[in-house]
Amino acid sequence: MTSRDYLSVNYLSVNKANWNSRVPHHVQNYGIEKFLNDPTHLSETVRFDIPRLGDISGKVAVHLQCHIGTDTLSLHRLGAKVTGLDFSAPALEVARNLARDIGADAHFVEADTYSAPDVLTTSSFDLVYTGIGALCWLPSVARWAEVVAALLKPGGELFIREGHPMLWTLCDPRPDGLVTVDYPYFETDGEVFSEKHSYVDHESALKSPTFVSFNHGLAEIFNALWNAGLEVTYFEEDDSVPWNALGDSMVEGDLGEWRLRERPERLAATYTLRAVKP
Repeated sequence: MTSRDYLSVNYLSVNKANWNSRVPHHVQNYGIEKFLNDPTHLSETVRFDIPRLGDISGKVAVHLQCHIGTDTLSLHRLGAKVTGLDFSAPALEVARNLARDIGADAHFVEADTYSAPDVLTTSSFDLVYTGIGALCWLPSVARWAEVVAALLKPGGELFIREGHPMLWTLCDPRPDGLVTVDYPYFETDGEVFSEKHSYVDHESALKSPTFVSFNHGLAEIFNALWNAGLEVTYFEEDDSVPWNALGDSMVEGDLGEWRLRERPERLAATYTLRAVKP
């Protein structure tokens, strides 16, 4: 077995180590102090989502792959009764401490996404929320869709905003400024990367820079949801993404969203999807 094959097979432990090493840097750069100083503050991601989310007041919600809980607690501030799930113990410690400090009645559970039905009550959630940059850490979108279907109660809804699979195929700009398709669009065994820094600004290198990423084409995502018994009710593509994904080729705009500097209509950078369990 090559080192690449080993990493692909052991993606969960590799990715967990990578995310554990990101936590101290994200604590410094995720705007946690804004939650402490402003009781109305919401994460930029959730603020972008509000027009598409609709009224979630009183809904029982689970946020899969919740990381340090800033989006989870933003859902709480919109009136949802929230549970966050993540596989990183250090991230959940931050999330629990933040919830305590702002007086939020939110719960956090440690588990990987595929194990969610084993640690949460199935058929009990009005809303499954999956934030941006989540599916690329999971090797099988079909298994993910089955988890979502298991967690939702009849009439419950999935909400996801995610990086567009076309975005994930693109490499960083070349010296000549061109952005080229370099990675798979369709689901494969994964691509192994080693990056010394996360997507937020920080000086010291990550202690565990290696990770395994997986792309999932739109047809694979739709078919996975349909095969899991869910009905897609809303789908939208957008030309922006809430981080600088392509270096100097992108420019920041409203709500911390980044678009191509020139002719942003060339790239669907993210999509938003809602699906309901009949």
